[in-house]
Amino acid sequence: MVLNPTYGFSQESPVHLNLQNRRIRKETRRMICPFCRHDDSRVVDSRPADDGSQIRRRRECTECGARFTTQETTLLNIVKRSGASEPFSRDKVISGVSKACQGRPVNNDDLALLAMRVEETLRATGQAEIEAQEVGLAILAPLRELDEVAYLRFASVYRSFSSLEDFEGEIALLRAAPSTPASKNSLIKSAVEVNSSEKTSAAPSRMATAK
Repeated sequence: MVLNPTYGFSQESPVHLNLQNRRIRKETRRMICPFCRHDDSRVVDSRPADDGSQIRRRRECTECGARFTTQETTLLNIVKRSGASEPFSRDKVISGVSKACQGRPVNNDDLALLAMRVEETLRATGQAEIEAQEVGLAILAPLRELDEVAYLRFASVYRSFSSLEDFEGEIALLRAAPSTPASKNSLIKSAVEVNSSEKTSAAPSRMATAK
């Protein structure tokens, strides 16, 4: 067992973990008051926000008594090709996808839900920094479920289609493995085909009856 030179017990011991938790709790209290600049406050109320991905805390300064609100969230930064990083933004996902959805039966609520699913996928990796290309990969699956035409448009740009064969190959994959759930257009097409076949099969029987 490796002993901690400061406290004389292992890093994994209950005593060390208890002291560490106390230190963390004390550090979370050190939020500078925006009114008097005092560096200590107490939490008077906490509640989840933004579908549980954030926590909004109501704090009270221990010096001047003023109350203010803070918001805590897990880190999720996107690393660009240049090496620069920026916080993940659902708005940027919606902006990028909306261009592919022009003229398609996709509304703002659909796009907001897609952006939320993309964020959930990225956060599920447990990483604080994600490569920009991983964001595009996370968009493809929910976009395909939403609208296959929009998916094909987005994929053609994201995967840099350069020839007709690239489009034909992607379309072949779509036909081989239909998205789930099926799109409304596919359901309507199937219903029309079934209705047409029923009418075709019923026509000879009427002719036979007339004879």
